[in-house]
Amino acid sequence: MTPDALAALHARCFTTPRPWNAPEFADFLGSRFCFLLTEPAGFLLGRVIADEAELLTVAVDPAARRQGMGARLLTGFATAARARGATTAFLEVAAGNAPAQALYRQAGWVETGRRRGYYHAPDGTAEDALLLGCDLSRG
Repeated sequence: MTPDALAALHARCFTTPRPWNAPEFADFLGSRFCFLLTEPAGFLLGRVIADEAELLTVAVDPAARRQGMGARLLTGFATAARARGATTAFLEVAAGNAPAQALYRQAGWVETGRRRGYYHAPDGTAEDALLLGCDLSRG
């Protein structure tokens, strides 16, 4: 997927946090630490630095949700992160994004913290970010 295609799909999936634009995706893809996993209607962007992985974003087209694509991307993330030497992983998710939280928890992620008022919606309201972690050393 090109940075333009990633940005277009991201915009269909997010308003809060705001969707990323093509130059932002190009910057991530240009980093030796980042990796991209794709599905026909979705993608996951991650990065590994030292032994820690970060799930930067995952997007599945709203019309293609609830078909296992997000779970496949998460499994792929764990595999790719381990192959790059990561033993732990973290992500942040909007506190109001119950479907994403359910997906992550089903994959073994646990809440490790909260960033109060971290995300800002287009209407000016703030939303907390939940920090989730995952132990990748368990195979």
